[in-house]
Amino acid sequence: MTPRYLITGATGAQGGAIARYLAAHGTEVIGLVRDPEKPAPTGVTLLAADLGDADAVQEAFTGITHAVVTIPLEYDPDTVLTYARNVATAARTARLRRLVFNTNTALPETTTPYAAFETRRAAEDVIRASGVPTVVLRPPVYLDNLFSPWHGPDLVDHGVLAYPLRADQPVAWLSHDDLARLVAAALDNDALVGRVLDVGGADVLTGPELARAFAQVLGRDVTYVPLDVRRFEDGLARAVGAAAAAGVAGVYHHAHTDPALLAADPAHTERELGVRLTPAVEWIRAQSWEHWAAG
Repeated sequence: MTPRYLITGATGAQGGAIARYLAAHGTEVIGLVRDPEKPAPTGVTLLAADLGDADAVQEAFTGITHAVVTIPLEYDPDTVLTYARNVATAARTARLRRLVFNTNTALPETTTPYAAFETRRAAEDVIRASGVPTVVLRPPVYLDNLFSPWHGPDLVDHGVLAYPLRADQPVAWLSHDDLARLVAAALDNDALVGRVLDVGGADVLTGPELARAFAQVLGRDVTYVPLDVRRFEDGLARAVGAAAAAGVAGVYHHAHTDPALLAADPAHTERELGVRLTPAVEWIRAQSWEHWAAG
């Protein structure tokens, strides 16, 4: 069969980056989305389906050879399990050559009270048990979160980098573009089948260290301010809803007690996946920060 790739959430931040990267390298990419009215990434064909609809997912996977699955901002355990079971069944029926599951978060070794981790852990278990050749990638926190209306203006206009992590929390900040390259490598490397890989960016940095990287590029002093997680959750709720915000905030609540959670070893990521990761300063320099300047 001619390779055909299915990417869930292809109009979102992570799925979009993955879909764009694969399409730019000559791959036939189908984007599985809930809202087909959103603009499609260049070279990507959109297909409307809800992961909770077993028949629609089965139809979407027909004729697909490779898939990349990222669960949307949904943290109800039953709903996420339904998504995972529908994907596993459809992928097995389609006899996929490779499925890459992006958990969208690092996972603690032990069970936690946070749905952000436990729903993804349960989904990972279902997909790995499907019999489909699978690679699981567990990323930390995305640099792209900072190029947003919530952070960009404060960085550019006030020299403040505010984020809901302790100042001494080491983080292997990863860009969406590097995620896409890691996913592409996982789709193509038979030696990775069956593996679960904690991945991250090129630099493991604390908040103040990341602030210094921003200062180097922006040419002004930048101060790191650790946000209160509850305040962060309240602000996020206005954008994505209370349930999704509570799910996301769980990662940061737990990170305060687990210093190693988000600090994946860059050398291990590069060695296992054969990808050169982008240094934080290089990523910062490539963004159009003037977009967020006042006036």
